[in-house]
Amino acid sequence: MARFSRSDFTLESFRRQLANVDALPQLCVLGLVSGVITGAVMVAFRLLLEAGAVLYMPEGEPEAFEGLSPWLRALLPIVAVTLIGLLLYRQRSAARKLGVSHVIERLTYHQGRFPLRNWLNQWWVGVVSVLGGLSAGREGPAIHLGAAASSGLGLKLRLPNNSLRVLVACGTAAGISASFNTPIAGVIFAMEVVMMEYTLMSFMPVILASTMGALVAQVMYGNAPAFRIPEVALGSLMNLPWIIIIGLVIGLMAGIFIHISRSQRLQQLPLWIRLGVVGVATGVLAWWFPEIQGIGYDSVAAALNNQLAINVLLALMVAKLLITAITVAGGVPIGIIGPVLVAGAATGALGGMLGGWLWPEKAADPGIYAMLGMAAMMGAVLQAPLAALMALLELTHTPTIMLPGMLVVVVACLTSRQLTGCEGFFISSVRYGLHPLQQPLMQALSRVSVPAVMERQLVRTERMITLDQARRLLETNPMWLVIERSSEDKPVLGLKAAELARWLLEHDEALDGEVPPEDELIDLLEIPGQRLEMAPIGLQATLSEAFLKLQDSALGALYVVHGYRPKQQRISGIITRGAIERYYHYTDARQTDARETDS
Repeated sequence: MARFSRSDFTLESFRRQLANVDALPQLCVLGLVSGVITGAVMVAFRLLLEAGAVLYMPEGEPEAFEGLSPWLRALLPIVAVTLIGLLLYRQRSAARKLGVSHVIERLTYHQGRFPLRNWLNQWWVGVVSVLGGLSAGREGPAIHLGAAASSGLGLKLRLPNNSLRVLVACGTAAGISASFNTPIAGVIFAMEVVMMEYTLMSFMPVILASTMGALVAQVMYGNAPAFRIPEVALGSLMNLPWIIIIGLVIGLMAGIFIHISRSQRLQQLPLWIRLGVVGVATGVLAWWFPEIQGIGYDSVAAALNNQLAINVLLALMVAKLLITAITVAGGVPIGIIGPVLVAGAATGALGGMLGGWLWPEKAADPGIYAMLGMAAMMGAVLQAPLAALMALLELTHTPTIMLPGMLVVVVACLTSRQLTGCEGFFISSVRYGLHPLQQPLMQALSRVSVPAVMERQLVRTERMITLDQARRLLETNPMWLVIERSSEDKPVLGLKAAELARWLLEHDEALDGEVPPEDELIDLLEIPGQRLEMAPIGLQATLSEAFLKLQDSALGALYVVHGYRPKQQRISGIITRGAIERYYHYTDARQTDARETDS
């Protein structure tokens, strides 16, 4: 007889509670652990960047490309794309998917499960792209590494898939939080860009994860804001029309950036040509303007403090944005958030300088416009206005910037969406209908696992049974009979136990007191009643997985398989399309009643 420890039962109870939609305390515990893990992963990634920079960068600073000789900084991008081409592109195509887009894809179509090879590739590709002088950020790698590590925790504990979705959001938020020291922006980014929903069950664990990620990073790097900015104010409201114009310009630039990065014409070129264009173009630009290389946070800080010349600002505004888009289109998996912030800050600073030249008496400091441009470009490229505003607030620690910030971000987002037809860099458009994560039904069903809805009262039986066996089957008052047939190519069938009970009653009445033969057999496929063809589904699966599987018209129900060894698997329950629909309508009615009560 197998022995189970108390911890086994405790973990099993924990899993069972997580299957429900109201498992808030359990999700909060996972959020705390996820935040610590992601914070540690992000610190390790930053230490890896710093260790690599010690080898050849001035003073071991990962962004000090200006201190390198022109030949060396021009050669670095060519070396970087060569390494990526030789080491990454020799692997199968599935292993080459990295970054935020990969996180969204795994969350949408794979229930938040991440391949280990992609995670390992993200470490070295992230380091090579940043230290190799490409226009690349560290936020994309941070999000992928954090989300996959958090999801790995759930897989290690064999948690239901609905909790894996929350763990992915926790890892995403903690990755942004630990990278920028912006815990609120991390939460909003995870909900707005990755999860694409706002629910209490997701918000609270994600908040805890983001907090812990920031705390772990602060233990290592301190709690100073990402950029030190002098005290500045908008001044005259006459600046607002100029802010709107800058928002329009940034929105158009964001649209151009997205269209170039998705250019089919570039993506259809042979690999060696694409990588060659990226390496050579970056190297040529770096010869004259090393500021376009790497993440560019040092350039952002200089732009915010009016320390960059006009020609450098123009290079950051145009060249860095274009070379980042070409790098993405060329097939190099890089983080784009850092470069986008740099280009936005440069655009805003140039706009502020032009405003100061047009009306020096009323114009605000160019540093104000650099802050606004940074948020506007992030919001327009990602189509995430709230995340951009929170990032603006936490990066600058300047609350007075929020009013003009809201204006410029909305104008830039609307311009990018309406005038250039862009839906956001990380969300691929679906030809018909909404992206799967934007469908209300699939969102609601993804929050719950099948144990919350499945019918547990069942018994397993063979097709041919005796009368005594039939009566014993009904002693436990099951709802379902699971008919298992000997041939493996024949599907398992489900029969309502009430159908067998009715047949036995009619059979006894027909005998009229006569004793039936002891060896009389019942064919469960022959008695009157509806038999449902069933297919297996795992105990960890969400209702959205079950719903999609039941779209097959031949299937009437699913039987829930429990166990991780094929020969030891057992059937834990049955789930039907009607049960899923009743659950959805019930929860929808509860939410409607709650809204009416609040109003």
